[in-house]
Amino acid sequence: MVDHLSDLTLTQFLDLLLDVVCVVDADGHFQYVSVACEQVFGFTQEEMMGKNVRDLVHPEDRERTLNSANQIMAGTDSTQFENRYLRKDGEVVHIMWSARWSEQGQVRIGVARDITRRKQAELVQSALFRISQATHRAHDLGTLLDQIRDIVVTLVPCEGFYVVLRDDRDGRWNVPYSRDEGGPGVAPPEEVESFCERVRSEQRTLFLGPEALAPGGAGASGRQPRYWLGTPLASEQDVIGALVVKSYSPGVHFNEEDQQLLEFVADQVAVAISQQRMLAQLQQRAQYDALTGLPNRVLLDDRLQKAISVAERESSMLALLFVDMDDFKRVNDTLGHAAGDWLLQLTAQRLLANVRASDTVARLGGDEFIIVLEGLAVTDQAQALVHKIQNAFALPFEVDQNSVPSPISIGMALYPLDGTTPAALLRHADKRMYAAKEDAAAQRAAGQGGAGN
Repeated sequence: MVDHLSDLTLTQFLDLLLDVVCVVDADGHFQYVSVACEQVFGFTQEEMMGKNVRDLVHPEDRERTLNSANQIMAGTDSTQFENRYLRKDGEVVHIMWSARWSEQGQVRIGVARDITRRKQAELVQSALFRISQATHRAHDLGTLLDQIRDIVVTLVPCEGFYVVLRDDRDGRWNVPYSRDEGGPGVAPPEEVESFCERVRSEQRTLFLGPEALAPGGAGASGRQPRYWLGTPLASEQDVIGALVVKSYSPGVHFNEEDQQLLEFVADQVAVAISQQRMLAQLQQRAQYDALTGLPNRVLLDDRLQKAISVAERESSMLALLFVDMDDFKRVNDTLGHAAGDWLLQLTAQRLLANVRASDTVARLGGDEFIIVLEGLAVTDQAQALVHKIQNAFALPFEVDQNSVPSPISIGMALYPLDGTTPAALLRHADKRMYAAKEDAAAQRAAGQGGAGN
């Protein structure tokens, strides 16, 4: 038995090892590598012989690799030094080295272990933790997606990152977020919309390779995307869109680990989008009138306070108009509450149509509305707008095929002449609105009396 083993050479034993045994001279050239080098580095033994270590090391790791080599040649053994190499196919491989210097042979003897899978698993775990943290800490969706994208591209070989959502009302796709190093990424081309529709309808992760992509669709750089990987964005009720990454590199394609990571990220993104939508709905309910869609008292107070601060800073005027519908109760009593609701909605629309885009129209409650006019230089500007609104409401509304008169009364308060606080301005405008209402009632009564005579 011993005689039989003596016939085996040391090289034959070394070639059985899964780790790579290397012998490197003082100048960094490979003098010997075991056969496992092809599995780890992608090069055959013949191809690696004579190559310089520096040429294979990842550029970002060359300086510290050289420093480690100098320490080894100075007599310090290394047992767990980690660095990155570039395989023959261009992929990155993570290596853990054990090495020592042979003074007699003037060579470094090292054993290289491929720890790429372990490093990838560590990176993925770290990425998942950071994505989960970002999901809970980010205050807005754009910031969150920026953070997630930056994490994803460190693990998934992609230049493009898209969040594509489908509008349930018209079925159209929109892109609330896109980052594309190969093109402008303003909107997905038709083939990508079709791809996203497949992802959504089939409710599963899909891969699209160059053979399935239509010609054209190159980005600003002129490069054609080579691979697409898309996974559904699923809420509790439905699939709301797709998370898509793309690669322009011919030698890079997506694997099963990329798919699993993207599916986890998609879950986080879908949760974040659902939360954003829920918060937007809650904010809408808290700050806007459900019937007319106008700002309610809460949002009015906030905007009015900000408008006063701006007017104070810029030494300008603002006007607050208190608008009340004179005949609303009669409409409710004669035509019903549904007709009254419709009349309130029409009134809100007519008010909006007769003010500037920068002005605020709010519903205070019942048939009372508030208009805040900012940036006024003189009182006449506000008075002219009051006349414009009154003329608009001289025309009747059509409610349930009935022509309904729409008289209104308006009271105006000016900042800073009538007050410097929201409460003071509202109080003055309210008082003047009732005075205007009484004047209008007196004029109608006098007109009716004159008609009777």
